[in-house]
Amino acid sequence: QVQLVESGGGLVQAGGSLRLSCAASGRTLRLNVMAWYRQAPGKRRELVAAIGSSGSTNFADSVKGRFTISRENTNNTVYLQMDSLKPEDTAVYYCNADKDGRDYWGQGTQVTVSS
Repeated sequence: QVQLVESGGGLVQAGGSLRLSCAASGRTLRLNVMAWYRQAPGKRRELVAAIGSSGSTNFADSVKGRFTISRENTNNTVYLQMDSLKPEDTAVYYCNADKDGRDYWGQGTQVTVSS
């Protein structure tokens, strides 16, 4: 089992920044892709950004140039740096990790961007 705990969400004004963290614990050997998803009210959960174990990254078009994803394999933590935030970025953000073909999820952290 892998446990994921997110932190760093909150309320910020448009144009501001937030940094989300996700710490993995438990059986963390061979964690593959780690990612951030988000779900806004009434909308489907969507991929925001992902990072492979070698550092390759992938971003949703809506956040390219504004968000950065990084990971520290030594302490099994993934970060999402969010800059130039917009009201449409408001959502619950979930950490996701893939291990041996199985998905693990965190409990989510709320990000609210006011206009």
